[in-house]
Amino acid sequence: MLMYSLLLWYPQLHPQLTSWEAKAGIEPLQWPYGTKRRETALRLGGPDPLDYVSMYRNLGNPTLNVPEHWHYVSFGLSDLYGDNRVHEFTGTDGPSGFGFELTFRLKRETGESAPPTWPAELMQGLARYVFQSENTFCSGDHVSWHSPLDNSESRIQHMLLTEDPQMQPVQTPFGVVTFLQIVGVCTEELHAAQQWNGQGILELLRTVPVAGGPWLITDMRRGETIFEIDPHLQQERVDKGIETDGSNLSGVSAKCAWDDLSRPPEDDEDSRSICIGTQPRRLSGKDTEQIRETLRRGLEINSKPVLPPINAQRQNGLNHDRAPSRKDSLESESSAAIIPHELIRTRQLESIHLKFNQESGALIPLCLRGRLLHGRHFTYKSITGDTAITFVSTGVEGAFATEEHPYAAHGPWLQILLTEEFVERMLEDLEDLNSPEEFKLPKEYSWPEKKLKVSILPDAVFDNPLH
Repeated sequence: MLMYSLLLWYPQLHPQLTSWEAKAGIEPLQWPYGTKRRETALRLGGPDPLDYVSMYRNLGNPTLNVPEHWHYVSFGLSDLYGDNRVHEFTGTDGPSGFGFELTFRLKRETGESAPPTWPAELMQGLARYVFQSENTFCSGDHVSWHSPLDNSESRIQHMLLTEDPQMQPVQTPFGVVTFLQIVGVCTEELHAAQQWNGQGILELLRTVPVAGGPWLITDMRRGETIFEIDPHLQQERVDKGIETDGSNLSGVSAKCAWDDLSRPPEDDEDSRSICIGTQPRRLSGKDTEQIRETLRRGLEINSKPVLPPINAQRQNGLNHDRAPSRKDSLESESSAAIIPHELIRTRQLESIHLKFNQESGALIPLCLRGRLLHGRHFTYKSITGDTAITFVSTGVEGAFATEEHPYAAHGPWLQILLTEEFVERMLEDLEDLNSPEEFKLPKEYSWPEKKLKVSILPDAVFDNPLH
């Protein structure tokens, strides 16, 4: 089978990308090298989803104050062969494979004669996530990495994604391919993107040359955040943006659980609770589809806050900003619905206990201030089971939680409806969550008259549920 390579498009996409290789009479460097690539490629039975990553020396643009840098481009998230070995070929009009490839721009250090290979390994890791979860990336998405991207002592420990400034979408024989660029950011910048939106922070990074500049080049030696470089950005841009726009983050994968405190512990009938240490019922296919649609819809900045009805048919995400997953549901093959969806009734609960690890709990103020106060919703989806917790405001349509019955569950999916008045009170009571390093775990918050309790617990509780 003749491989179709996106390399054929590079001179057309941007001639400068290959100019230095052409002058030197050599091909761009590729990783993995030589026989290792043949041994590890997924299409040949290996573990690596990417065939390879090409590494280019980009001369930048002095006129725009863009420095010389290394430009990395992945090959394998799109369909390179059209033979159905890695990607199902669905025609030329739709996306090729997952519909995108990853790129990365790393500032070239003085005297550096060859590109570092760690960005290629990083891209391989992100591609592995995409292949395993079948969830795609979109411009404005963030990736919480919690470690220096190059395994150094750098403050650049997380990533945002945006359109590559030079590489436009291309039509290939196997479909359309877009190019998403990875941008390294500091923890404070990631938090700002979560609280406001990724696109807004990316725009701020473009205005600060040492933090990325117009082409968003990652400098692993950057020692200051954009808010330390220009303190006015936090208050004048981010805080005002949150107040005006709210948050664009509609949900996260998290370590979370919930208990129905209105039932005695020995009463297991009808999926009593999603308690740590108990065996929860599985989310049905329709429930998981609704949660996924909830997350998709929430990503639209100006979308009307609507939860799709439980019996909604799959919409394939055609009217949403986020590209749909290629999976039929969030469930793995081993967690197929055990109980028919029609036999699981929606239950109104009197009293509930919410449990989060520290990282997930730190996002509760974002959920309340950036989402619910703007008439939107926010979902926590457990990474350790089928538990899901969705907070909804009174302006969200299609929720099964109501003002009369603010706590409602459908199997392991809990919905919590909070009024604006109660949200404001919770924000005051949860103020210390904005500085989680200052308190010890476990931490408990309680609103007895609302019959609501929230606990922030160590990771070990979720990692070892029977402990």
